[in-house]
Amino acid sequence: MAEKRSIIDDSRAFWAEVVHPLLMTHFPQETAQMAAGFFGYGSEVLRLDDDYSTDHHFGLRVNILLPRALMHARGEAIEDGLAAHLPQQWRGQELREGYTRTKGVALASLEHHLRSTIGLEHPPQSLTEWLNIPEEDITHIVAGEVWHDPSGGFSDIRAALSNYYPEPVRLRRLAHWSRYFSGMGVYALKRALLRDNALYASTTFARALRWGVQMAFMLDRTYYPYDKWMTAMFHRLPRMGPRLAAIVQEAPLLSTSWERKLELLHQMSDILDAAMVEDGLIAPHPPYRVSPTSGYRLLESAYAELIQACPDEIKAVVPEWEQVHWESFHSTFVDGVDLAAWRRMLVLEES
Repeated sequence: MAEKRSIIDDSRAFWAEVVHPLLMTHFPQETAQMAAGFFGYGSEVLRLDDDYSTDHHFGLRVNILLPRALMHARGEAIEDGLAAHLPQQWRGQELREGYTRTKGVALASLEHHLRSTIGLEHPPQSLTEWLNIPEEDITHIVAGEVWHDPSGGFSDIRAALSNYYPEPVRLRRLAHWSRYFSGMGVYALKRALLRDNALYASTTFARALRWGVQMAFMLDRTYYPYDKWMTAMFHRLPRMGPRLAAIVQEAPLLSTSWERKLELLHQMSDILDAAMVEDGLIAPHPPYRVSPTSGYRLLESAYAELIQACPDEIKAVVPEWEQVHWESFHSTFVDGVDLAAWRRMLVLEES
């Protein structure tokens, strides 16, 4: 089936027909040092834009990265030049508002983009640096397209990250998620149900299901995306997607009872465990029984095997989970934004 047309395709044409010629005319030396494409944030970078995602931060977009010194020296002049010559519309499409003052084109330094996503200004150079990168933020580097990068600086970083985790890092992450899925998920849900604690049952079940899905991505050596894209990307997993699809479909339903939800997590435990045995990550073992008070802490057995197989330097390093670097950047951005403009971005209109 042919891939549906995306705003990426229109933005690529906009770059080729409008933006690149303007830059080559007015800023040829700077253009030779920049990387340009469609990458960073939003469902668009994964070609997942739909009728709902187009109501904010959507439209033609060209991301441009410059070396920090060049951005400092010439970034404002480039933005002024583009603002003076870019059309208000192109092929009937409005130019999107972004995180810079030039609609349709977002300029930033390469170093700033890397810091606000992976927290580094270079590809990770140690196992600990790898573990300190929030997984979903790697998507903001490797997803999308790059159309222009004569120096290869950004493309080389994308390539280094696209090769997926070094194996010791993957093992450490699998160990951590095994521990949390089993101990903070399956075990905790069982205790919550025994104590008739609906609030704790709800929160720990949802987290456990997410941790199990994240492990599926790791087992298929695919970066886990931002949560709202999880479902679409999960069903693209070549091996673990089909194995877990029925569980992932039934478990979240309100019509699925709590006891059935727990049983589905037990089934997920077995499937994840079997995949790790299949891959030689843990040793084959006999089947185990479910405890009437502690549930089925199967993956905590895998956790011990995996953590003991990790290099000493990362055994005690806890992997970063959340988008801390992006949130730090976002907080700085929001601190300086005009409140009326911010409310427009949020699609907040007076009633």
